[in-house]
Amino acid sequence: MSTQEHDELVQYEVRDRIATIRLNRPHKLNAFLDESVKQLIAAMRRFDLDPDADVAVLCGNGRAFCSGADVRARQLRNREQMLKQGSPEGDGARSFDVFTHAVNWKPAIAAVHGYVLGMAVHISCAADLIVAEAGTRFQVTEVPRGLGGSHHLALLNFRGGGAFAVEVCLTGRFFTAEEALQANVINRVAPAGKHLEVAYELARQIAANPPLSIRSTVRSRRWYMTQVLREAELHLDPYKLHLTEDFQESARAFVEKRKAGPFKGR
Repeated sequence: MSTQEHDELVQYEVRDRIATIRLNRPHKLNAFLDESVKQLIAAMRRFDLDPDADVAVLCGNGRAFCSGADVRARQLRNREQMLKQGSPEGDGARSFDVFTHAVNWKPAIAAVHGYVLGMAVHISCAADLIVAEAGTRFQVTEVPRGLGGSHHLALLNFRGGGAFAVEVCLTGRFFTAEEALQANVINRVAPAGKHLEVAYELARQIAANPPLSIRSTVRSRRWYMTQVLREAELHLDPYKLHLTEDFQESARAFVEKRKAGPFKGR
Protein backbone atom coordinates (compact mmCIF):
# COMPACT_ATOMS: atom_id res chain seq x y z
CA MET A 1 0.00 0.00 0.00
CA SER A 2 1.38 3.41 -0.95
CA THR A 3 1.96 6.10 1.66
CA GLN A 4 -0.65 8.31 -0.01
CA GLU A 5 -3.29 5.54 0.10
CA HIS A 6 -2.33 4.75 3.69
CA ASP A 7 -2.85 8.38 4.67
CA GLU A 8 -6.33 8.54 3.12
CA LEU A 9 -8.03 5.46 4.54
CA VAL A 10 -10.44 7.77 6.39
CA GLN A 11 -11.35 11.24 5.13
CA TYR A 12 -12.61 14.11 7.29
CA GLU A 13 -14.33 17.33 6.26
CA VAL A 14 -16.77 19.81 7.80
CA ARG A 15 -19.45 21.86 6.08
CA ASP A 16 -22.30 23.79 7.71
CA ARG A 17 -21.40 22.34 11.13
CA ILE A 18 -21.78 18.76 9.90
CA ALA A 19 -18.65 16.59 9.78
CA THR A 20 -18.44 13.93 7.09
CA ILE A 21 -16.20 10.96 7.94
CA ARG A 22 -15.66 8.71 4.91
CA LEU A 23 -14.12 5.25 4.80
CA ASN A 24 -11.83 5.44 1.80
CA ARG A 25 -10.62 2.07 0.59
CA PRO A 26 -13.21 1.59 -2.17
CA HIS A 27 -11.21 -0.94 -4.23
CA LYS A 28 -11.51 -3.32 -1.24
CA LEU A 29 -15.11 -2.35 -0.36
CA ASN A 30 -13.60 -0.32 2.51
CA ALA A 31 -12.47 -3.48 4.33
CA PHE A 32 -10.78 -2.55 7.59
CA LEU A 33 -7.05 -2.76 8.08
CA ASP A 34 -5.61 -2.07 11.54
CA GLU A 35 -4.63 1.35 10.23
CA SER A 36 -8.20 2.00 9.00
CA VAL A 37 -9.53 1.45 12.52
CA LYS A 38 -6.86 3.70 14.03
CA GLN A 39 -7.68 6.44 11.51
CA LEU A 40 -11.41 6.10 12.15
CA ILE A 41 -10.86 6.39 15.92
CA ALA A 42 -8.69 9.48 15.27
CA ALA A 43 -11.34 11.02 13.00
CA MET A 44 -14.05 10.48 15.62
CA ARG A 45 -11.86 12.09 18.28
CA ARG A 46 -11.14 14.98 15.92
CA PHE A 47 -14.90 15.44 15.41
CA ASP A 48 -15.52 15.24 19.15
CA LEU A 49 -13.11 18.14 19.75
CA ASP A 50 -13.91 20.15 16.58
CA PRO A 51 -15.56 23.47 17.55
CA ASP A 52 -16.97 23.80 14.03
CA ALA A 53 -18.87 20.48 14.01
CA ASP A 54 -22.04 19.49 15.86
CA VAL A 55 -23.09 16.26 14.12
CA ALA A 56 -21.12 13.64 12.15
CA VAL A 57 -22.18 11.55 9.16
CA LEU A 58 -20.16 8.35 8.76
CA CYS A 59 -20.22 6.85 5.26
CA GLY A 60 -18.12 4.89 2.78
CA ASN A 61 -16.71 5.74 -0.65
CA GLY A 62 -17.38 3.46 -3.60
CA ARG A 63 -20.07 0.81 -3.93
CA ALA A 64 -20.28 -0.28 -0.28
CA PHE A 65 -20.15 1.18 3.20
CA CYS A 66 -17.78 -1.53 4.46
CA SER A 67 -17.21 -5.26 3.92
CA GLY A 68 -15.87 -5.73 7.46
CA ALA A 69 -12.37 -6.76 8.47
CA ASP A 70 -9.74 -7.40 5.80
CA VAL A 71 -9.42 -11.15 6.33
CA ARG A 72 -5.86 -11.43 4.97
CA ALA A 73 -4.60 -8.58 7.13
CA ARG A 74 -6.57 -9.11 10.36
CA GLN A 75 -7.66 -12.74 10.59
CA LEU A 76 -4.73 -14.76 9.26
CA ARG A 77 -2.27 -13.70 11.96
CA ASN A 78 -0.22 -16.48 13.52
CA ARG A 79 -1.10 -17.96 16.93
CA GLU A 80 1.63 -15.99 18.70
CA GLN A 81 0.20 -12.70 17.43
CA MET A 82 -3.33 -13.73 18.37
CA LEU A 83 -2.23 -14.65 21.90
CA LYS A 84 -0.36 -11.38 22.32
CA GLN A 85 -3.21 -9.20 21.08
CA GLY A 86 -6.06 -11.18 22.61
CA SER A 87 -8.17 -11.02 19.45
CA PRO A 88 -7.88 -10.82 15.63
CA GLU A 89 -7.84 -7.03 16.00
CA GLY A 90 -4.47 -5.34 15.91
CA ASP A 91 -2.85 -3.74 18.93
CA GLY A 92 -4.43 -0.32 19.48
CA ALA A 93 -6.97 -0.89 16.71
CA ARG A 94 -10.13 -2.07 18.48
CA SER A 95 -13.32 -1.03 16.73
CA PHE A 96 -15.19 -0.98 20.07
CA ASP A 97 -13.43 2.28 20.94
CA VAL A 98 -14.90 4.27 18.02
CA PHE A 99 -17.96 5.59 19.88
CA THR A 100 -17.40 4.75 23.53
CA HIS A 101 -14.63 7.26 24.32
CA ALA A 102 -15.53 10.95 24.04
CA VAL A 103 -15.36 14.31 25.78
CA ASN A 104 -18.25 16.19 24.17
CA TRP A 105 -20.54 13.28 23.15
CA LYS A 106 -21.74 14.66 19.83
CA PRO A 107 -24.18 12.55 17.79
CA ALA A 108 -23.11 10.49 14.79
CA ILE A 109 -25.26 9.14 11.95
CA ALA A 110 -24.16 6.08 9.97
CA ALA A 111 -25.21 6.55 6.31
CA VAL A 112 -24.71 3.11 4.79
CA HIS A 113 -25.14 1.54 1.38
CA GLY A 114 -24.20 -1.56 -0.60
CA TYR A 115 -22.78 -3.95 1.98
CA VAL A 116 -22.44 -3.68 5.76
CA LEU A 117 -20.62 -6.82 6.91
CA GLY A 118 -19.01 -8.10 10.11
CA MET A 119 -17.38 -5.37 12.15
CA ALA A 120 -19.14 -2.78 9.94
CA VAL A 121 -22.43 -3.97 11.47
CA HIS A 122 -20.95 -3.21 14.89
CA ILE A 123 -19.78 0.25 13.87
CA SER A 124 -23.05 1.23 12.21
CA CYS A 125 -25.15 -0.11 15.11
CA ALA A 126 -22.97 1.75 17.62
CA ALA A 127 -23.69 5.02 15.79
CA ASP A 128 -26.57 7.00 17.25
CA LEU A 129 -28.75 6.81 14.14
CA ILE A 130 -28.62 4.75 10.92
CA VAL A 131 -29.80 5.71 7.43
CA ALA A 132 -29.51 2.91 4.87
CA GLU A 133 -29.92 3.05 1.11
CA ALA A 134 -32.71 0.80 -0.16
CA GLY A 135 -31.34 -2.65 -0.94
CA THR A 136 -28.38 -2.39 1.44
CA ARG A 137 -27.36 -5.86 2.63
CA PHE A 138 -26.14 -6.52 6.17
CA GLN A 139 -24.47 -9.67 7.49
CA VAL A 140 -23.11 -10.74 10.88
CA THR A 141 -20.20 -12.81 9.60
CA GLU A 142 -18.57 -13.72 12.92
CA VAL A 143 -20.46 -16.94 13.74
CA PRO A 144 -19.97 -18.53 10.27
CA ARG A 145 -16.32 -17.40 10.50
CA GLY A 146 -15.80 -19.25 13.80
CA LEU A 147 -15.88 -16.19 16.03
CA GLY A 148 -18.58 -15.17 18.48
CA GLY A 149 -21.46 -12.87 17.59
CA SER A 150 -22.06 -11.66 21.15
CA HIS A 151 -21.20 -8.01 20.50
CA HIS A 152 -23.49 -7.87 17.47
CA LEU A 153 -26.27 -9.62 19.35
CA ALA A 154 -25.89 -7.13 22.21
CA LEU A 155 -25.98 -4.12 19.89
CA LEU A 156 -28.84 -5.37 17.71
CA ASN A 157 -30.86 -6.14 20.83
CA PHE A 158 -29.91 -2.74 22.27
CA ARG A 159 -31.33 -1.11 19.14
CA GLY A 160 -34.57 -3.10 19.55
CA GLY A 161 -33.91 -6.07 17.26
CA GLY A 162 -35.20 -8.74 19.65
CA ALA A 163 -35.79 -12.16 18.07
CA PHE A 164 -34.56 -10.82 14.74
CA ALA A 165 -31.16 -10.14 16.32
CA VAL A 166 -30.83 -13.73 17.52
CA GLU A 167 -31.73 -15.12 14.09
CA VAL A 168 -29.31 -13.05 12.02
CA CYS A 169 -26.44 -13.57 14.48
CA LEU A 170 -26.81 -17.36 14.71
CA THR A 171 -27.50 -17.99 11.00
CA GLY A 172 -25.06 -15.43 9.61
CA ARG A 173 -27.54 -14.80 6.77
CA PHE A 174 -27.74 -11.56 4.83
CA PHE A 175 -30.54 -9.21 5.83
CA THR A 176 -31.77 -6.12 4.02
CA ALA A 177 -32.17 -2.50 5.04
CA GLU A 178 -35.93 -2.99 4.76
CA GLU A 179 -35.85 -5.94 7.22
CA ALA A 180 -33.67 -3.91 9.59
CA LEU A 181 -36.12 -1.01 9.50
CA GLN A 182 -39.03 -3.35 10.22
CA ALA A 183 -37.08 -4.84 13.16
CA ASN A 184 -36.46 -1.33 14.55
CA VAL A 185 -32.68 -1.65 14.07
CA ILE A 186 -32.23 1.34 11.74
CA ASN A 187 -33.93 4.75 11.50
CA ARG A 188 -34.47 5.37 7.78
CA VAL A 189 -34.39 3.58 4.43
CA ALA A 190 -33.50 6.04 1.69
CA PRO A 191 -34.17 5.70 -2.05
CA ALA A 192 -31.25 4.49 -4.18
CA GLY A 193 -28.50 7.10 -4.29
CA LYS A 194 -30.18 9.28 -1.64
CA HIS A 195 -28.81 7.84 1.63
CA LEU A 196 -26.39 10.72 2.22
CA GLU A 197 -29.03 13.30 1.35
CA VAL A 198 -31.41 11.78 3.91
CA ALA A 199 -28.62 11.51 6.51
CA TYR A 200 -27.64 15.17 6.08
CA GLU A 201 -31.27 16.26 6.46
CA LEU A 202 -31.48 14.25 9.68
CA ALA A 203 -28.20 15.82 10.83
CA ARG A 204 -29.55 19.32 10.15
CA GLN A 205 -32.67 18.58 12.20
CA ILE A 206 -30.50 17.44 15.11
CA ALA A 207 -28.09 20.37 14.80
CA ALA A 208 -30.99 22.85 15.04
CA ASN A 209 -31.41 21.94 18.73
CA PRO A 210 -29.31 23.26 21.66
CA PRO A 211 -25.93 21.45 21.53
CA LEU A 212 -25.66 20.66 25.24
CA SER A 213 -29.11 19.05 25.28
CA ILE A 214 -28.14 16.87 22.34
CA ARG A 215 -24.83 15.85 23.88
CA SER A 216 -26.32 14.92 27.25
CA THR A 217 -28.77 12.62 25.45
CA VAL A 218 -26.04 11.04 23.33
CA ARG A 219 -23.89 10.49 26.40
CA SER A 220 -26.74 8.69 28.18
CA ARG A 221 -27.38 6.44 25.16
CA ARG A 222 -23.73 5.53 24.80
CA TRP A 223 -23.36 4.88 28.54
CA TYR A 224 -26.10 2.24 28.34
CA MET A 225 -24.59 0.87 25.13
CA THR A 226 -21.17 0.56 26.76
CA GLN A 227 -22.60 -1.46 29.65
CA VAL A 228 -24.25 -3.87 27.20
CA LEU A 229 -21.02 -4.28 25.23
CA ARG A 230 -18.94 -4.87 28.36
CA GLU A 231 -21.29 -7.61 29.47
CA ALA A 232 -21.12 -9.24 26.03
CA GLU A 233 -17.32 -9.09 26.12
CA LEU A 234 -17.20 -10.73 29.56
CA HIS A 235 -19.30 -13.62 28.26
CA LEU A 236 -17.32 -14.05 25.04
CA ASP A 237 -13.68 -13.56 26.06
CA PRO A 238 -13.21 -16.85 28.01
CA TYR A 239 -13.93 -18.90 24.87
CA LYS A 240 -10.89 -17.45 23.00
CA LEU A 241 -12.53 -18.35 19.69
CA HIS A 242 -9.83 -16.49 17.75
CA LEU A 243 -7.41 -19.30 18.74
CA THR A 244 -9.57 -22.21 17.52
CA GLU A 245 -8.93 -24.47 14.55
CA ASP A 246 -12.41 -23.73 13.22
CA PHE A 247 -11.67 -20.00 13.04
CA GLN A 248 -8.39 -20.62 11.21
CA GLU A 249 -10.12 -22.97 8.76
CA SER A 250 -12.88 -20.46 8.03
CA ALA A 251 -10.44 -17.57 7.50
CA ARG A 252 -8.24 -19.66 5.18
CA ALA A 253 -11.28 -20.85 3.22
CA PHE A 254 -12.41 -17.26 2.70
CA VAL A 255 -9.04 -16.21 1.32
CA GLU A 256 -8.79 -19.36 -0.83
CA LYS A 257 -12.34 -18.79 -2.14
CA ARG A 258 -13.65 -22.22 -1.15
CA LYS A 259 -16.33 -23.57 1.15
CA ALA A 260 -15.14 -23.83 4.76
CA GLY A 261 -15.23 -27.06 6.72
CA PRO A 262 -15.77 -29.57 7.96
CA PHE A 263 -15.68 -27.86 11.34
CA LYS A 264 -14.34 -29.80 14.31
CA GLY A 265 -15.58 -27.87 17.35
CA ARG A 266 -12.06 -27.11 18.49
